[in-house]
Amino acid sequence: MNQPKLDLSPKVSDEIRKTTCYMCACRCGINVHMKDGKVAYIEGNRDHPVNRGVLCAKGSAGIMQVNAPSRLRAPLRRVGPRGSGEFEEISWEEALSQATEWLAPVRETAPQKLAFFTGRDQSQSFTSFWAQAFGTPNYAAHGGFCSVNMAAAGIYTMGGAFWEFGQPDWDRTKMFMIFGVAEDHDSNPIKMGLGKLKARGAKVIGVNPVRSGYNAIADEWVGITPGTDGLFILALVYELMKAGKIDLDYLANLTNAPVLVNGDPNSEDYGLLLRDENNKLMVIDRETGKPAAFDAHGVQPDLRGSLRDKGNSHRSVFHHMIEKYLDPQYAPEAVAERTGITAERIKRIAAELADVAFNQAIEIDQEWTDFRGHTHEKMVGRPVSFHSMRGVSAHSNGFQTCRALHMLQILLGSVEVPGGFRFKPPYPKPPEAHPKPHCGVRPGEPLDGPHLGFVHGPDDLALDANGDPARIDKAFTWENPMSAHGLMHMVISNAHAGDPYKIDTLFMYMANMSWNSSMNTRGVIDMLTDHDSDGNYVIPKIIYSDAYSSEMVAYA
Repeated sequence: MNQPKLDLSPKVSDEIRKTTCYMCACRCGINVHMKDGKVAYIEGNRDHPVNRGVLCAKGSAGIMQVNAPSRLRAPLRRVGPRGSGEFEEISWEEALSQATEWLAPVRETAPQKLAFFTGRDQSQSFTSFWAQAFGTPNYAAHGGFCSVNMAAAGIYTMGGAFWEFGQPDWDRTKMFMIFGVAEDHDSNPIKMGLGKLKARGAKVIGVNPVRSGYNAIADEWVGITPGTDGLFILALVYELMKAGKIDLDYLANLTNAPVLVNGDPNSEDYGLLLRDENNKLMVIDRETGKPAAFDAHGVQPDLRGSLRDKGNSHRSVFHHMIEKYLDPQYAPEAVAERTGITAERIKRIAAELADVAFNQAIEIDQEWTDFRGHTHEKMVGRPVSFHSMRGVSAHSNGFQTCRALHMLQILLGSVEVPGGFRFKPPYPKPPEAHPKPHCGVRPGEPLDGPHLGFVHGPDDLALDANGDPARIDKAFTWENPMSAHGLMHMVISNAHAGDPYKIDTLFMYMANMSWNSSMNTRGVIDMLTDHDSDGNYVIPKIIYSDAYSSEMVAYA
């Protein structure tokens, strides 16, 4: 009997190129198989430290970055009205000549009249460098309406946040709570970590309005009312404080909880951390009962410390925290109806956190020396960890919610310890180690510094000489002081309104703002196509650069 001849090992590729995945900011390692000069398929790189060969469906679909039928193959010039989709192909020489003709006069006279904003293109270091060299203050990336409020909350609170900044100690943590995380964010490292936790029998609690993905495999799913995660977290804080289940030694020695707060209402620094003549943060030393620099050798900070001076009491941060978060408004009974979580359940989860953190603590026989020069014989770990992402940061209270979650971690003593949350180098980095936003415009010259950053006070706001917003998106103003990645979603509406000023050219780079980032698709389309009383477009010129024929292309 004749059997068909089957090639059981067909030639899949003739070349493998190693690179990183483009499909999210996780940056997993991938092997791109090439056959006859074309991408044949993509697989995970087993030698890459981020994903160890694991690749999600989104990463596998990265092949469409090359093969998608919507790929743009040549520059296009619109020949019909905006939105008509009527274009003609032109050469690169023509395209660059047209762009130069539009942009050169703007740079030489008023660079701020160019608004250049980029999407999730993962080349922001290059696009920001170009915008800074051009001289416009109007640059930002997609993070302003994605999850930068989460990242900013972490940096302002403890020097870093989740995802790119660090991750749980997957090999030691015994209880893991995950808030508002979809399967396309930090996908592969989270899956690998969850696999380790499930294999060891660690408890996983998923907090999410929808039981999908990670929440479906969690040991317990908490179906919370959208946008109320912060209330739930503060109720946990309330219960832990009330029960005394917080790491006092960790708080006293490794946080700013013992630092004194200026209590003089007539002082310019009222409400700010108290500093000595050398600009050092001040605490009360438990041994001497006297003020001392926070980082002085041998000092033992007192969480209960207070300083009476000229009729004013300067109390510790910890004093203020107790007053703030032991308020009955944060009691489980007070938040249960709004969060959709019963008071009994909140109390039980708080008790479980306390049990794991303090009754199941990890001790490693490893001597170490802290920043004050104190030597410790062991490393003590609180094996509870947390992770949060887009589901929390998408809400208007996302910044404060993330701050609350970081505070919960700190109160438990579970940051930078075995079993807890571990930073990746070079984090943690305080806000002072990051750039401040810059907005100094000089015709024909580069901007005076980076566009984006972290404000430390009013002097760092992006305001002009009259105190008006210097940026078209009104980032880093009194209205939006901590918008660390700008406010990209406000660009089109503000440019259309001419508020705070009119622009000449809107330049979007891989940012499909007419569709997926506008929050008001019909209204944004109207703004992009609107005419003034003279029959000219209200937004005079639009340049759009993309690899694909997205919805925004039609309005260039």
